[in-house]
Amino acid sequence: MKSFTPREIVSELDKFIIGQKLAKRAVAIALRNRWRRQQVSADLREEIYPKNIIMIGPTGVGKTEISRRLAKLAQAPFIKVEASKFTEVGYVGRDVESIIRDLAELSVKMVKDEERVRVRVKAGELAEERILDLLLPPSTVSPLQVADQEKIARERETQKSTREKLRLLLREGKLDDKVIEVETTEQQRVPSIEILSSQGGFEEMDMNLKDMFQNIFPKKTRRRKVKVPEARELLINEESQRLIDMEKVTKEAVERVEQSGIVFIDEIDKIAGRQSGQSPDVSREGVQRDLLPIVEGSTVNTKYGMVKTDHILFIASGAFHIAKPSDLIPEFQGRFPIRVELGPLGEEDFIRILTEPENALLKQYKALLETEGIEVEYTDDGVREIASIATVVNDRMENIGARRLHTVMERVFDEISFNAPDMAEKKIVIDREYVAKRLSDIVKDEDLSRYIL
Repeated sequence: MKSFTPREIVSELDKFIIGQKLAKRAVAIALRNRWRRQQVSADLREEIYPKNIIMIGPTGVGKTEISRRLAKLAQAPFIKVEASKFTEVGYVGRDVESIIRDLAELSVKMVKDEERVRVRVKAGELAEERILDLLLPPSTVSPLQVADQEKIARERETQKSTREKLRLLLREGKLDDKVIEVETTEQQRVPSIEILSSQGGFEEMDMNLKDMFQNIFPKKTRRRKVKVPEARELLINEESQRLIDMEKVTKEAVERVEQSGIVFIDEIDKIAGRQSGQSPDVSREGVQRDLLPIVEGSTVNTKYGMVKTDHILFIASGAFHIAKPSDLIPEFQGRFPIRVELGPLGEEDFIRILTEPENALLKQYKALLETEGIEVEYTDDGVREIASIATVVNDRMENIGARRLHTVMERVFDEISFNAPDMAEKKIVIDREYVAKRLSDIVKDEDLSRYIL
């Protein structure tokens, strides 16, 4: 885990998310506490548990983005799930333990990708030797030649010299147009098996059956005629697979999930509220009770072994328009001691969102149209007009936060995007007049704006 100070974490998050200082501060402290925990003595380390967070705020204000960027920063296994997707035990649907199984799967992929990068140089050397063997097969000695040791030595020396010349040509890219026949190993496809059951853990059984069948079916080799660069990539991937120690990968992945995993549970407000009457619906309270053991700390069986959830950081979020955090069952509330409220976004925030972040929308549209040879220029009043219209539409209809900017920007660029390949004019200025022309009719007609924006 990388050791960033809380200020550095907030500064990194500021590059992509505008505002929401309290939420950034809360997650920065939570991440730094994980690093601090790794520094304390082993006996006390096990007793220090993460302080889970509930983010409260309307949609589109940056709740998910903060968590996603945080996980990327920490290089930690991260999974986002919707609380409303899960069902109470006893009903057909996803059981809550699948969250941890999916997180373990992601962690294994993450560690495997890192290992692949680490062994790539060695794999490249092995792939090079295999290509040279194909270009210049090793000489074989017949029984009649055994006596003539001197001749054999000369031939081997010549071949060694030729091989080194070929190696030089290969590295310089002078053999890139040559077509060679390579043999690669590929796993046979296993028919998909799907199991539906009301009992948790059957998704795991599905995966184990697939693994079992993969081991039963023999590995098939395939011969392909390809150019040298493509052959090199195919062979590097195959050699990397052989060099990776899967036992080590699995062990590290499980440890990473246990020590630095982050689970983001969205729409937590959808399972808030007590069940009333004899409704046949799945109990919201039941889903909360099923989530409790995982959040509190339990052991989940995955295909990679047992995973303890005691030190996984859980970040829950919800708009809480109708329900309130106090509507969650007391035990569930107790597992989320940190509450942060994210404020709604206004016109000034939208201007900053459009211009400041590294992945700002204005930069994205400019880069996309540059591929067609069109230069896009924005004026300050044009940017303010886009932000103003997004704010008006949010106030007038459902407030969907910064996501409204995507809708407004698409309407502004609709005509340019469609006509871009055929346009003679190669410079476009997006000013207030242009934005107003594209959007004024829609904004004025409230019924039309409900459909279009």
